Amino acid sequence: MPNPVSMNNSSEYKAYVITGPTSGIGRATTLEVIKHGEVVLVARDREKLNQLQKEVERKGGRAAAEIVALHLPIVGLLNNAGIMPTRATKNALGWDMTFATNHLGPFALTEALVPQLPDGANVVVCSGVEDPERKPAKTAGFRGGRYISAAASARGEWEPGGSKNPGWDAYATSKQCNLATVMVFARETPRLRFNALEPGFTSNTGLGRDANAFLRFLANYILPLLAPHIKYWSTPKRAASVATKVLIDASGQTGIYYDEGGHPMLGSAFVRDPEFTDRVVAETRALLSSTVPTYRGER
Repeated sequence: MPNPVSMNNSSEYKAYVITGPTSGIGRATTLEVIKHGEVVLVARDREKLNQLQKEVERKGGRAAAEIVALHLPIVGLLNNAGIMPTRATKNALGWDMTFATNHLGPFALTEALVPQLPDGANVVVCSGVEDPERKPAKTAGFRGGRYISAAASARGEWEPGGSKNPGWDAYATSKQCNLATVMVFARETPRLRFNALEPGFTSNTGLGRDANAFLRFLANYILPLLAPHIKYWSTPKRAASVATKVLIDASGQTGIYYDEGGHPMLGSAFVRDPEFTDRVVAETRALLSSTVPTYRGER
């Protein structure tokens, strides 16, 4: 559900859409982006959304059809919303919740907003752990994206030989599809800027909300103290700084994958293969067109 927050006193009227803004990186990024214009917050938890809106307003500072109806000059979209359940869960359509939330939702929202975005607008996706060869993901136990097809992913089916941790193949695959989408959209719509961000290992976000009490305590209070001293690790505040920089960037860069320090990096061999990325996007459009009556994938 979208919520507008009051704009800061900027001489240039700009608006940014941020999904998943009520915790972790999304929340920290919201409090940074409000310095540059108005923000439209998209989240599922109305109570948390209202609390964040009040905080943003103290600092001075909607689904696609509602966002468009606001008639705001949207110059940036940050697809940050994400979940990583430790067990398989299904939504009302019978789709795997991780894949639906992390990939299908942002994909549909982006396609719906693209016609409304002015030339040069930035669309940024938070993505990571899809590359089985990237050291931090490999060390943590991820085995990369395990994509078979969009329909198989929606059913919660992944290529064999993946992670031993429940839910991690779903997460990595959804992020692989995020990155594939960025690469294709950047080629398809050169008037806009589509980029991806690997925010780094950030323990104290909302991703681990269903972990046990001990792990949540460790993630929220102990691991953040170590983050500044460990390569590839980050904090919500540091990740927000990089995300904001990419979101408001006016250099015209597109199709770039940024690491936790804001430097260009390479994704897996899959997302560097146009044949694979085109297939992901084509299959995603076909799945959404056949199952979601309100979906319109024309570009």
